[in-house]
Amino acid sequence: MMNRAVLTLTLLLSACASIPTRARHDLIGMPRPDLIACAGVPDNREALPDGEVLEWRQDQPVQGPLTLKTPFSLELDLGGHGTCHLVARLRQGQVVQVEYTGPSVTLAGPYAACRPLVQACERHVSR
Repeated sequence: MMNRAVLTLTLLLSACASIPTRARHDLIGMPRPDLIACAGVPDNREALPDGEVLEWRQDQPVQGPLTLKTPFSLELDLGGHGTCHLVARLRQGQVVQVEYTGPSVTLAGPYAACRPLVQACERHVSR
């Protein structure tokens, strides 16, 4: 019984982290208008000689979906903690590179805090 609970929790946590990891590859080739339609208007834009870089910022700390509280005031948060910046490089109006920056301390993986930034885009690509 305990093994099933641990396995279920592990699968749920890995799903949170896997969306941003998949998006790093799945968004390659996406046209600029589609990227903005699913990710929203970027917070920053930098023009480059061969294209542009767009950045979306998730600066509000993302909290985990599960907090375990024990006696003696001990707490353990399971899930995303931290912030994330999604950085997309475009050439000729299409995504050629996706990177994530920002502090992220999470049991669900280094990119779990980035999930809100790419979730809609990943759904768009999966259709």
